[in-house]
Amino acid sequence: MIMNFNDSYSHVFWDDNEQLRSTKFQDIFFSKNGIEEARHVFMEGNSIPWNFKSGFHIGELGFGTGLNLFLALKLWREWNTSQEVLRFTSFEINPLPGKVIRKALLKFPEIKHILEEFLLHWEKGETKIKLSNLDFELIVGDARETIILFNQKVDCWFLDGFSPKTNPEMWEGKLVRRLADRTKPGGTVATFSSAGMVQNNLSQAGFTIERIQGFGKKKHMVRGKLTNG
Repeated sequence: MIMNFNDSYSHVFWDDNEQLRSTKFQDIFFSKNGIEEARHVFMEGNSIPWNFKSGFHIGELGFGTGLNLFLALKLWREWNTSQEVLRFTSFEINPLPGKVIRKALLKFPEIKHILEEFLLHWEKGETKIKLSNLDFELIVGDARETIILFNQKVDCWFLDGFSPKTNPEMWEGKLVRRLADRTKPGGTVATFSSAGMVQNNLSQAGFTIERIQGFGKKKHMVRGKLTNG
């Protein structure tokens, strides 16, 4: 599949603080300390890199700028001394063009090399990208529909959709149950959100959840482990 970016970023803009925002979901893509936010919420929330192992597979709802992918690959390359490949599958309804991703992430020099390496493929519209130590696939469309065709099981999930208040579809119970069905026994999940519906839906899907300290001004976030897989 080749992506078409013609209409995929009409809903984004740069605010007065040079932060990328979505008009559709009335939210920023990440905070000014995006690297540390991703590290705290999604990496530490899923015990990465401590849970890394051969054949590790990450699933993600909400690719956005790709920040989580680039940080995960950086950590994987640091952890992995051989040519082991990290598998990463992300679901995204509105993929951003490379020029927007580049502008958003060039402020983070620690991932600049990976960013440019990746964008060489992304800007061609490729949805399946292989780099050194990485096997990546972007699944474009509404995750509630595309998840049905995804028949693999992952080791952990990054749930990085916009807020449940403005993007409730990303957090609905049926979708979360399908995520659980596609999670390996003992697999983990992490999200910035601690909303009641998120906690309830994760629990009902079979995850044992824990509400922990959030990042920055956010008091809480949620992480979980599949105990009913």
